[in-house]
Amino acid sequence: MKKLLSLCLLAIMVLDASAAVAGSNKIVIAHRGASGYLPEHTLEAKAAAYFMGVDYIEQDLVMTKDDKLVVLHDHYLDRITDVMEKFPKRFRKVNGEKRWFAIDFTLAEIKSLKVTEGFNIKDGKKIQGFSGRFPMFSSSFEVPTFEEELQLIQGLNKSTGKNVGIYPEIKAPWFHRAEGKDISMAALNMLKKYGYTTKQDKVYLQCFDPNETRRISKELFPKLGMQLKLVQLIAETSWNETMEKKNGKFVPYNYDWMFEKGGMARIAEYADGIGPWKPMLVKNESTRSKLIITNMVKDAHTNGMEVHPYTFRLDNGRIPPYAASFEDMLDIFYYTVDVDGVFTDFPDRAVNFLRRAEYQRQGL
Repeated sequence: MKKLLSLCLLAIMVLDASAAVAGSNKIVIAHRGASGYLPEHTLEAKAAAYFMGVDYIEQDLVMTKDDKLVVLHDHYLDRITDVMEKFPKRFRKVNGEKRWFAIDFTLAEIKSLKVTEGFNIKDGKKIQGFSGRFPMFSSSFEVPTFEEELQLIQGLNKSTGKNVGIYPEIKAPWFHRAEGKDISMAALNMLKKYGYTTKQDKVYLQCFDPNETRRISKELFPKLGMQLKLVQLIAETSWNETMEKKNGKFVPYNYDWMFEKGGMARIAEYADGIGPWKPMLVKNESTRSKLIITNMVKDAHTNGMEVHPYTFRLDNGRIPPYAASFEDMLDIFYYTVDVDGVFTDFPDRAVNFLRRAEYQRQGL
């Protein structure tokens, strides 16, 4: 793995040499790293994103059985690793489906797994989620810890003289709490250990769970003497992204209030920004001749919040019909909708887009 990481760094330094900083307030966030090119959330994907010239790199955080923070999009392991083969009996059944949860494994056990490009099971076979991406189970990748990734990014910041930021997400705090673990406190303690304590530091902290985001803002930040930029991620209620306990049972959190009048003002009471799904800003039924843009960005900006939508992808079927190309989609969101940044699996394309836009603005 170390050899591969070194090769990855050397191979893509040329991209960094040609990518000028955009010079505007628009930012590029590497979604799970350069995940369009390398398996998501691997250190290799993060190093690639770094040298593509991004502003921030995302880390999704979940906890292990022995209370370590690992960087993993799901709080289960079976979508991107060989856990089903290595530990065939260590699953839980969720709605009749077998899932291998990270919280049931020690860090040492998770480190023994081989990470690959994401896949789904169909008719008993593993089918790669994005067929045009890095081949499944090729080369050698592993699940990193949050600390390893902080060391990597801060180390590169020192050796390059840059200041690339981090964008951690606290995943499913309601689930971790039900398992007896306070993932928010663990994440904040790690951030504090590595010097991220104020809104001037290059970090955004994000979470889908509004109850937890408010708790972080109103309770944990004061307790730890911290005040980071906090982002409220927004989901559709039907996704069951966040659950909360009512009458002794977990039910889906209802996000509907965020789309109502005054919703952005309520979020601004505890957060500095929002992370909406991009169809929440530009309706899917939009056409090239008629964009249907919601008021969410305008309302968020009126209430002093930034807006960073997700997720911008190049893969087949992921560019909406109202956009002529990936770059056209970026242009619509950055300059027509006026978002402040985007999450993308292909950060080099977004960095180059903003660079060209800045050159045009300067008449170069």
